[in-house]
Amino acid sequence: MLEVDGVDSGYGDVQVLDEITLSLSAGEVACLVGPNGAGKSTVLKTVFGLLEPWTGSVRYHGTDIGGLAPERIVREGIGYVPQTENVFGSLTVAENLRMGGVARDDDVETVVADLYDRFSILDDKRTAKASTLSGGQRQVLAFARALVMEPDVLLIDEPSAGLAPNTAQAVFDDVLAVNELGTAILMVEQNAREGLAISDTGYVLDQGRVAFADEADALLDDPEVSRLYLGG
Repeated sequence: MLEVDGVDSGYGDVQVLDEITLSLSAGEVACLVGPNGAGKSTVLKTVFGLLEPWTGSVRYHGTDIGGLAPERIVREGIGYVPQTENVFGSLTVAENLRMGGVARDDDVETVVADLYDRFSILDDKRTAKASTLSGGQRQVLAFARALVMEPDVLLIDEPSAGLAPNTAQAVFDDVLAVNELGTAILMVEQNAREGLAISDTGYVLDQGRVAFADEADALLDDPEVSRLYLGG
């Protein structure tokens, strides 16, 4: 479904990614882990068109989408939930969800109504400003807003960042709920063990390169990966 093949990318003239290769299949959850500065978020930004690949290709259903504008990539079927500024704080929950569907050519209300059914906490908070939500509730809203376009693939950057452990676990449960809707997920997660625990496939990035790639369970059981990247 999604293939990143030999991609170099970065910011200005500063290279961050070095021949990154990874793939995502239909219905799969894949997690990118690794130390700060390894290039994890840069991978998502490059896939989503916020950065352009310098070399290599980003293919979606076999078509090269590298360098397309984010609004084109959303229409192609890829959603993105950034780590920060992922909701409009001054807008209500309902307004945020309608904003998520501005690129749709049909009636957005039917899709929004379905999301209220799936994420009941949002139904209870329809008229609340997003700025008044808890951290976990804001993440649910960010997921739901991205799902208004009914993407086949959702890119999620650090969903548990800044959350208390019990709230983070609830957010991981929501990630799985999104996946159960049939949406494949490529996720960056600093909380490596928990991120891999809910994933099918894992990639360990280090200094802009893929250091390890395997089934998520195998990475969790790998003594070298554990020692170097998972805290022993």
